[in-house]
Amino acid sequence: MKVEEKNEKEIAVYFDYNREFVKKIRRIKGRQWRSDEKCWIIPNTDESIIKLFKLFKSEEINCNPSIKDIAINHLEESYDENLEVLINKSNQQLVLKGFSTKTIKAYIGHTRRFYKFCNKSIESFTKEDVEKYMYALLYEDNTSHAYVNQALSAIKFLYKYILHKGNILYEIPRPKKEKKLPNILSETEVIGILNSVKNKKHKAILFVIYSEGLRLGEIIRLKVEDIDSNRMLIHIKQGKGRKDRYTILSDNALEILREYAKEYKPKEWLFPGAKKGEHLHERSVQKVFKRACENANIKKDVSVHTLRHSFATHLLEGGTDLRYIQELLGHKSSKTTEVYTHVSKKNLSKIESPLDRIFKEMS
Repeated sequence: MKVEEKNEKEIAVYFDYNREFVKKIRRIKGRQWRSDEKCWIIPNTDESIIKLFKLFKSEEINCNPSIKDIAINHLEESYDENLEVLINKSNQQLVLKGFSTKTIKAYIGHTRRFYKFCNKSIESFTKEDVEKYMYALLYEDNTSHAYVNQALSAIKFLYKYILHKGNILYEIPRPKKEKKLPNILSETEVIGILNSVKNKKHKAILFVIYSEGLRLGEIIRLKVEDIDSNRMLIHIKQGKGRKDRYTILSDNALEILREYAKEYKPKEWLFPGAKKGEHLHERSVQKVFKRACENANIKKDVSVHTLRHSFATHLLEGGTDLRYIQELLGHKSSKTTEVYTHVSKKNLSKIESPLDRIFKEMS
């Protein structure tokens, strides 16, 4: 059985047909069968996750750590009133501070795990407890630096706004960010992927993602009114960091969008989902991209986000100033955008290998 988080509202459950499994999953409130994706959908809530693990406790469930942690924390531990009070207060403060649903869920998960690690009264939490926890995550659990940084941010929020312990954690060092360069598709590979798609809706989705450099969460939340064909701009509302921005609208993307709109006639959401009134789900776009890559014979380890990386890199190679690329991508810091200078062939192509020079001199 495979369990995946689709978005902040839904979790997908995949398994081969089994009459007993179907009977069990029907006992989860709010469940529904999604025939187009061949999976069951359950609400993305603690209650549903716990119910799922209880019903299928004898089965092997393949899922990410955050989902498993929710089940473990509830199924293996007795009810802890202090923890529940802590979680409720944290949730309230995170909402009041304007954090996104996704971030709130992540922070609550980190708070639960830290509480379990300390295994003592909340009032006695210290700076040393945090340091021990950070060490355990890095060297015992071997988790990524990005995960540990997020855990530290969640715990700092807990200490400052819930426990009111001031700024005693400011001196705790953060692990250095792992400097990984993104995989980039060549322009020929991008065209191959786009041309491999025949369905007009799917084609329009991939065209817009690449030609405007959008994030996955941004493409699925576009509305018809966000497309400004007069100014040739797309209005991205409440993107990452709850920021609005404008990005360019490609002539070719607009042409594909018009063909798509003529056939599908979208009303509110530019790319509506299977359920009436809802936008397309991230999982659906990921499947479209995966099939397109297979059809285009792409062997690289890529994802939908690779189209965004490729958009930025190709702009840089085409001579676009890095500051404009930063604005189009919606990056807060120019340092984030500078990563594309390391994967661009613009400057590297001018360097001659000493091996080639030696052979030239010998000939």
